[in-house]
This record gives sequence, structure tokens and C-alpha cells, in this order.
Amino acid sequence: MHLLGAQEISLAYPNRPLLESVTLGVEAGDRIGIVGRNGDGKSTLVKILAGLLQPDSGRVTRRGDVRTGYLEQVDDFAPGATIREAVVGDAADYEWAADPTIRDVMSGLLGDLALETPVASLSGGQRRRVALAALLAGEHDVLFLDEPTNHLDVEGIAWLARHLQRRWPAGQGALLVVTHDRWFLDEVTTQTWEVHDGTVEQYEGGYAAYVLQRVERRRQADQAEAKRQNLMRKELAWLRRGAPARTSKPKFRIEAANALIADVPPVRNTTELVGMATARLGKDVFELEGVGVTYPARGDAEAGTPVLEDLTWILGPGDRVGILGRNGAGKSTLAGLLTGTVEATAGRVKRGKTVKIAVLDQQLRDLEPVMDEFVRTLLGQKKAAYQTAAGELTPGQLAEKLGLGDVLANRVMDLSGGQRRRLQFLLTLLDEPNVLVLDEPTNDMDTDMLAAMEDLLDTWPGTLLVISHDRYFMERVTDDQYAVRARSMRHLPGGIDEYLRLSAADAEAASGPAAGAAAAGGSGAAGKSGASGAGQDSGGAGVPLAGAELRAAQKELSAVERKMSKLEDSVAKVQARMAEHDQSDFEGLAALTREQNGYRDELAELEERWLELSEAVE
Repeated sequence: MHLLGAQEISLAYPNRPLLESVTLGVEAGDRIGIVGRNGDGKSTLVKILAGLLQPDSGRVTRRGDVRTGYLEQVDDFAPGATIREAVVGDAADYEWAADPTIRDVMSGLLGDLALETPVASLSGGQRRRVALAALLAGEHDVLFLDEPTNHLDVEGIAWLARHLQRRWPAGQGALLVVTHDRWFLDEVTTQTWEVHDGTVEQYEGGYAAYVLQRVERRRQADQAEAKRQNLMRKELAWLRRGAPARTSKPKFRIEAANALIADVPPVRNTTELVGMATARLGKDVFELEGVGVTYPARGDAEAGTPVLEDLTWILGPGDRVGILGRNGAGKSTLAGLLTGTVEATAGRVKRGKTVKIAVLDQQLRDLEPVMDEFVRTLLGQKKAAYQTAAGELTPGQLAEKLGLGDVLANRVMDLSGGQRRRLQFLLTLLDEPNVLVLDEPTNDMDTDMLAAMEDLLDTWPGTLLVISHDRYFMERVTDDQYAVRARSMRHLPGGIDEYLRLSAADAEAASGPAAGAAAAGGSGAAGKSGASGAGQDSGGAGVPLAGAELRAAQKELSAVERKMSKLEDSVAKVQARMAEHDQSDFEGLAALTREQNGYRDELAELEERWLELSEAVE
């Protein structure tokens, strides 16, 4: 059932066209992710479809009874409004509490906030949650979400994905979402629109499927270009026949098509990176022993607020660590302990003598003193060469990689928010730190720039600490993840999936009669870097294995890892066959898809067993 559409819409800025003769349709059941570079028109397209912006030409059609809801990047609340008023207006509690959808929204997004709190007193992240809750509490046939995951933590993003998956029955409602969060796109979308160069290209599937299809389209385009070059060579040979042609025959060289994903080597050479990091840092980076942080009491309170207690953790050269935790759990406090902006109230923090720390945070304060400077001038003040594991790069080459090549002649003040974030990252790298702390680095970054940023980090030789709610980015650039919970840390061998399972178990325990006992425990932090108490819950994970049981578990673990490796190879081979297969042979592609899904199902079962065994042998 058609809900809305655009016919030949165009919109231009004074200096360039943004959309040119774009025709699109949104049907009931569509779940559409919109991607593209910053400034290419993603938000503009959404506003036009939502009826908030008029195109220069063309028209938007909409079925008469369609109800639409739009989440903007900027929140706008009535002065003096409370959370309750912003979300449900003047409805009585018994009225909105009778609606299961509103109850789900309230508990999922606002469970930790008092409903009588004035919205004006909330933080930016909390205001964003209120705006999202107000939208989701309404009844809409089409939802337009512009960067909905900004300021949401991992649990909030996972909740939002679940909510959108079950918000409408199959084949009903429609969702259009603009976001840089690639995990979120894969979870909630079944189509992808790429906005670029005034056009909108449509792909089936979420972000991962979009990437594969884009690679395949480029491969086919390369083949078509190669054929065209061959025809041109024949024509030139015909025109140049004769004596001159025999003495000055032109040479043509056609580059082979890029290898597909199955042929791409691992994203990081871990051994080489650790070796370079050790050479730059030595053996000691950070060592925390029995560390605690308690913030001073406020108001009439007699005691301060403990944030971290009895934390022991070692971070070594070349470690690439992601930190997870609810907002307010102590992630930024932990980062502050490492960088020296937070003092421990108990225990000892030891920093290596050669440590040179750089922090890339959510603010742009580092750029404020240079707003009048030209980008080229700033880069000229840095070293002429930047050392990576892949070789030396000049500042200009780094700028090109980050999409700043065409703004070198611009002043910093004239850059967009996304361009300033990229420039901030570029200047940070050019200072050549050996320890890099990234605090929510993906805000205002489009997906292509995130991929370029990840590519640079793959060759960056140092110790990396990432605090981010962007699941895709976290899993892509870090090798280990830790959770800040119960005022301590826990290593997560199972990654973010394990963290979400722990959070769900905490929530379930808190709602039962044993909530107090479950919440009172703590866990030590440990992992590959040598911290104590890794992999054990605060309530205890059982008696550790020993003797014959331990040897048997280790043997089975090795066998499971070998089987997983073979299955991953099988999946990669099927993907390569699918890429080479005739795309019009739907039956053949369906058979390959079934074969791939069979391998994936078996791999998922083995991963569960691997996780159980890993926790048992630690």
C-alpha cells in the first residue's frame, strides 16, 4: 500500500544543486535507512518527504489519512514544560498508563527520570530521550527519525531497535531513519537509500547488504569501463594505421577490477602494531591498583558519591580497548583517571614515563582559538610526515583520506560540524600521541567518513581507548571491551552481546525480590591485560575448573575455535560465489543464500558454546 512519494523533486543551494529530479516511493512495511556524506542532502530529503520543506520543483504525494511523525536533530519544548507534559501532555496517569506502547516508551527511555522534572533542567542527552519518547508515544503511520541514536547509550539504542522492530505488524507502517550508527541500520532497516551527487540510489537490505551491493555495482561498472576502453583502443588503432602508427603506437593499460571482500586481508596487523607501540611507549602505559574515586558530597548530604571502588587494571602498549556502561556509570571518570584530569581518592595510578596522551571528545574546544585560520595553514604547522604501520603519510594525504581535500583553502569557521570533527581528528593524529582516548568520536560523522576514520585507526600504532555508544564503530576498531558496572570493571569476552545480556539480567534481578542482594555485589576487572577478577559476576560465577575438567574444557575450546574458523571460511567462500553469480538467477542466489544461512546458524551455535567454555577456563 502506497503511503507517500516524491515525483521529480529538485532543490538547489546558491552554490550547488542538492537534489536533482529525484523520484521515490514509500510503501507500507518499508524500513528505510538513509546514508550519504555530510552535506549531500540526507536531512533535506527527509524534511521534504515529511512535508517540512518545499522543493524548488516537483511534488510530494501523500495518501490522505497518513499520519507522520518527525524527530529533528534540535529539540524544541514549550518553556517550563515537565517531562510528563512534554511526552503525554495533560493526560492523567491512568489514561496513558493503559496504553502498552506508551508504557513501553516510558520505561525504555525515561525509566531513570522523574516525570515532574522540568525539561529545561535536563542534560542534552536527557532532552533527546524526552523528544524521542514524545514522538514514539504518538500514533504514526510513517516515522522520520533524524539521528535518533545521538546521545543514547548502548542499552537505549538496543531498546529503540527492539521497539521499532515490533512497533507495527508486518507489512504495516513505514520508517525512514538517518543515522551514522551502522549496527542500528542493520537491526531495523530492510532497504538503504544512498544520497549522493544530487541523486538517490536504492539498495535492498540493511547497511551490510548495502556495502556488498555497492562493491558489486562498482565492480560491474569497472568491467563496463574496461570494455569501453578496449573499444576505444580499437578505434584509435584504426585511425592511426600507417607509418606513424608503427613508430609511435600508443600503449593502453587497463587496471584489473578490485578484489572482492573475500580477498581482503585482516583489517589490522596486530603483531606489527603492538611492536611499533612498544617501541614508542615501552612496556608500561597505565597501571591502576586498588583505585577508588568518590566525588564530594553536595548540599545536605553527609557522604560523597562513590563512582569507582577497588579497581585494578593494566593497560599495555598496543591495547585497543572499548569501554561500555550506562550514562553516569563512570566511563568518563575512568578516562579522566588515565589522562590525569581526575584524581583517585584511593589506590594508585601509575603512568608510563613516555606516555603522550591525546583526547578526542565531543566538544570542539581545541578549534575555538583557530577559527580564523585557514585549514591549509594549520596543516602547514605540523610535521611533514605522519608515521603509520602502512608507511608515511603527509598531512595533505591524511586530509584527502578524511574528505578535507577540497576545504584546505577554507577558514575553520566556514566548515560544517562534520568537517570540524574530521579536522579535530586530523590535528589530533598529526600531534603524534602514543595513547589516544576517543570519547563519542562518531557524532556528526557520516558513514563514509567513519569508514575512513576506522581505516586510519587500523594503522595507528599506539594504545587506544574508545568510549562510544556506536556499536559498529566499537566492534570495528577495538579488540577487547570492558563494562563499567557496580563501581568496578568487567572484561567482556562475548563483546557487546554479553554486555547487553548482563544488563538484562541486572534489570530482571532488580525487579524481583532478590534485587537488593543482586545489586549489592561488585566485580573485579580483568582481561588479557592482567586485571584481577575477569569474567566473574558480582554474585560469583561458580567454582573455577581445575585438573581434568579444566584440560577437557580447554581441549573442547580449541576444537570449537577450529570449527568456527572453518565455518567462517565457508561463509566467505559462499559470499564470493554470490558476488560472481548471475544476479538475474534468483533460484541460484536463493540456494546460495540458504547454504550461507546454514553455515551462519551453525556458527551461531558454536559461538554460544565458545562463550561458555571461555568463561569456564578463565
